[in-house]
Amino acid sequence: MIMASALFAVSCDPNLNTPKTAEVTIRLTEADTPLEKADVTITVKDNNSSASYDSKTDAEGTAKFILPSGLYSASASYRENTTTVYNGFNSNISVSAGTDASFEIEMKSSKVSQIIIKELYIGGCLQDDGIKTFGYDGYVILYNNTDITADASDVCFAFATPFNSNSSSKYMVNGRLSYESEGWIPAGYAIWWFTSAVEIPPYSQIVIAMKGAVDHTQIHSNSVDLSKGEYYCMYDPESGFNNTTIYPAPSAAIPSSHYLKTYRYGLGSAWPYSQISPAFYILKQTNIGEFTKNTENYDYTENQNLPNVKVPVEWILDGVEVYTTTSDKNHKRLTSEIDNGYVMFTKALGYSVYRNVDQEATEAIESNKEKLIYNYSMGTVDVEGSTDPSGIDAEASIKNGAIIIYKDTNNSTNDFHQRRQASIK
Repeated sequence: MIMASALFAVSCDPNLNTPKTAEVTIRLTEADTPLEKADVTITVKDNNSSASYDSKTDAEGTAKFILPSGLYSASASYRENTTTVYNGFNSNISVSAGTDASFEIEMKSSKVSQIIIKELYIGGCLQDDGIKTFGYDGYVILYNNTDITADASDVCFAFATPFNSNSSSKYMVNGRLSYESEGWIPAGYAIWWFTSAVEIPPYSQIVIAMKGAVDHTQIHSNSVDLSKGEYYCMYDPESGFNNTTIYPAPSAAIPSSHYLKTYRYGLGSAWPYSQISPAFYILKQTNIGEFTKNTENYDYTENQNLPNVKVPVEWILDGVEVYTTTSDKNHKRLTSEIDNGYVMFTKALGYSVYRNVDQEATEAIESNKEKLIYNYSMGTVDVEGSTDPSGIDAEASIKNGAIIIYKDTNNSTNDFHQRRQASIK
């Protein structure tokens, strides 16, 4: 009787018949109309865990998923031709078990840039005692990813707000960035620009110190040397960014023509880009100083007393969305046509955000056959499985005379990885 009662109780348990998942259909769209594009991989990621699901679109541009209850983000990317890529992102996929649902990803086209961000070193390093950290040694590397000399004279540097990826954003409305439909990106506190003509030869780079342009290794051996004469630096005390701890006088080897200038419309004595998760981007525009001084270009959505400058999307050359590994509440700030993904980052360990090699394009260069070096080992596979999937050691190959073409799909999930050590170290 006891066994029979137990069986009866189990058979009547309503939870046994409750669905654990739902069928979710995701459709690609462009300009609010269906985009019938087959074989595009749509990736759905759980917003609160590392779970991820992939499915390819059919001839109608739709893909189906079987998902448990939860909140998800969906993204898709594909290259139309050698110069145009399509990206889309939807961070508002809400799934309830037993309730099938449909969602859309609005795809945006964008052009591949000649000048790209090759590396972003923003998190600092451990001091020699192995306990305290040092973070006044940030830099960014610009790279000419083509075989034609690039004019970088009008390239400018900015970051989108909120500063950190895990901060709440007043721009995020119903899972979408409010400014995406308006064609601009916020720039916080200031935008920096060059003061002289700057050219980058084919497949070459320039280094820009964003903090002290000195040899930091003299005091902190884990840091980097930013004192070299060919480097550029963000140094403009007259702007109000005059904190001498962060901006000591640049190395005497660096000419004043390599000093960048800015106009501070924010607060503080230093440009406060995030050390854990910036949404960093570069743009190209003449007279950017006058643009940032014009209050008609200001937006006060985040703070009624502190403006952001509205940068037109068509000015933007490249961007990288960085998420912090210390939180599972990261949010996008760059729109899909600028960066459709993100790269995970851990601060204070001397790591950098480094661009992946375009293996197919690089290996196709005839002169590279005996010069490429493989078995790349500088990724941080212990954190988010982060490494360059090409397996090519870009820095070693360059020293060996190879030409490197870096991956550029306007999707940081595909284009970047976390590197164990700064490339100029």
